[in-house]
Amino acid sequence: MKHKLYILVILFSFTLFAQDKKYFDAPFGGGGGYTPGWIFVNLDELNYQLVGFGSGQLTKSGFYTSGGAGFMYIGFVPGLRLGGMGFGGSTSESTAKDGINREAVYQIAGGGFTIEYTLPFIKNMAVSVGAVLGGGNIQIELYRNSGNFNWQDLWSEITIVNSNTANVSRKLSNSFFLVSPTLNIDIPFYRFLSFRIGTGYQLALGKSWKIENDQALSGVPSKLNGNSFFIQTGIFVGFFSY
Repeated sequence: MKHKLYILVILFSFTLFAQDKKYFDAPFGGGGGYTPGWIFVNLDELNYQLVGFGSGQLTKSGFYTSGGAGFMYIGFVPGLRLGGMGFGGSTSESTAKDGINREAVYQIAGGGFTIEYTLPFIKNMAVSVGAVLGGGNIQIELYRNSGNFNWQDLWSEITIVNSNTANVSRKLSNSFFLVSPTLNIDIPFYRFLSFRIGTGYQLALGKSWKIENDQALSGVPSKLNGNSFFIQTGIFVGFFSY
């Protein structure tokens, strides 16, 4: 009886070892979380015009973005994980001179499907190369006003042709497809929490701009687009085995 018990224990131990080996030979698991980042967009063409507008130039050092992401290893292809992500951020400048306020706001947002491959020769963390395939949008808002608005004056401004008004607002927008090669490093903490640092470059495909009432806007400089280098961090909750 004791011999049979020993044999069962040994067989059970080998079974656990085999299962451990099976599941831990390649990364598996998945999760989702918050992904703050920093994006660097070329705003030179816009800033050139803002000098004359008088709002002050927008930052040349990038700005903060926030968003979320999630992924899961699909299992039947070792190291391959699929998921999705989204982000958005904005920067603005404003000045007040001679009783007139001027403000410029730049916003960018995007998101899409992610596909990544985790390098198999690096253990205890996930170093993954991949890409984001999706779409995005840029919106530029320009405001000039005295800060004092009146119901009747509002209708006079938009009814009288060539009215002499200090109040002006413009909204420009550009939608694009995006392809972003990425490199991410995910470091797990007790398997249920993971921290990320990553980078990538967003390639924006789409040159059509629109203004108020969804009207086409021509003559926009080609360098004013969604192409941008970005740095991403993140904190993920799930189950992670690297």
